[in-house]
Amino acid sequence: METFDLKKLIKFYPNKISREMLTDKPEMRVALMCLEPGQKLDPHKAPMRLLMYVVEGKGTFTVGEEKIEADEKTCIPCDPMIPHGFEADKGERLVVMAIVTPVDSE
Repeated sequence: METFDLKKLIKFYPNKISREMLTDKPEMRVALMCLEPGQKLDPHKAPMRLLMYVVEGKGTFTVGEEKIEADEKTCIPCDPMIPHGFEADKGERLVVMAIVTPVDSE
């Protein structure tokens, strides 16, 4: 059984977003992203279903045309091909776990 100690995996870089792929399997990908204040992941689209989970901190999330202010323990789902992104714009670090699953082609 695979387990992840997020406390040990959280790391920050001053010039870029820290991205740690926790698992990368066809049925599910899980990434941990750590942002210093002011850093952001620009909105982009993907042909998969996504759940963004705020592990630590606060930030603003974009899902389609909507802006969502979120803090720790908040989950934000996103449907396939909807622009999504987030930024650490609240003056503190932001840690986000992104869980991505494929969409059934039926």
